[in-house]
Amino acid sequence: MTTSLSASRAVQTPPALTTRVRQSIGERIAPYFYIAPFFLIFAVFGLVPLLFTFYVALFDWNPIGEHVFIGFDNFSRLLADARFWNALKNTISIWVLSTVPQLVLALLLAHLLNHARLRLAVFFRMSMLVPYITSVAATTIVFAQMFDRDYGLLNWLLGLAGVEHIDFKSSVWGSHLLIAVMVAWRWFGYTTLLYLASLQAIPRAIYEAAAVDGAGGWKQFRHISLPSLRPVIVFTVVTSTIGGLQTFTEPLLVSRSQTCGAIRQCQTLTLFLYEQGFGQFQFGYGAAIGVALFVLVIVAATVNYLLSTRIRPER
Repeated sequence: MTTSLSASRAVQTPPALTTRVRQSIGERIAPYFYIAPFFLIFAVFGLVPLLFTFYVALFDWNPIGEHVFIGFDNFSRLLADARFWNALKNTISIWVLSTVPQLVLALLLAHLLNHARLRLAVFFRMSMLVPYITSVAATTIVFAQMFDRDYGLLNWLLGLAGVEHIDFKSSVWGSHLLIAVMVAWRWFGYTTLLYLASLQAIPRAIYEAAAVDGAGGWKQFRHISLPSLRPVIVFTVVTSTIGGLQTFTEPLLVSRSQTCGAIRQCQTLTLFLYEQGFGQFQFGYGAAIGVALFVLVIVAATVNYLLSTRIRPER
């Protein structure tokens, strides 16, 4: 009897061990509950609309009438539509003109600010966020006046140099340049601050050691600053690609029309989608444009990510 009682007590799990097991399970599950709200909101407002867009693209979708299944006819029509290719060309052109100079100049300015000795440095750094918080409509009014054909500041300067006035809004490259300058001006300060914050996290001792070894400013930038900024460069390249390919507000406000001019000289893919979906009420065709834009963004972001990750830290 005594032997069996001792054996049963030996088999029982100690209370302290049970508590530790319960705490371990709770600690493992808790992080999933913390991030669950984000994924729930994303599923409702992001994933479900995305899947529904793919679904609508397979139909001749009348918002107040019948929904006729037509398979991939909307995509076949899209590939044969010259307006789609024109919008794609405009989107890529504006994206390149706005993104590449913005990232390069922001990187160089951040490097200079990191090594400069400025009074009121915090004030100047915070003032770089002004374009980011300024209304897009207000920005459009200012830049439209600056690029105006008859009374714009830029054409006035060109006139002093003996160059004829340029109608930026009516020409293809002129409208692309105008919109690209607006987009770059808006995001330039924000990108610069991202780079500057990352540069300030690099220990000064590394630059001092490089200077002692005879490395000049360019070598320090190339072999220390640039590789150390690799994660931030990847982030800004991918986000700028996504945002640049979805440019909508600036061309709409500049032209004040869904076609962005008589010859669709600055109509982007998002404007073309808006015109077909909410202007012509061809929801199925508009959804197909949205799917094409989604694929374009994924491909461009992936290519840029692969190219930007080739920047390797120096060993």
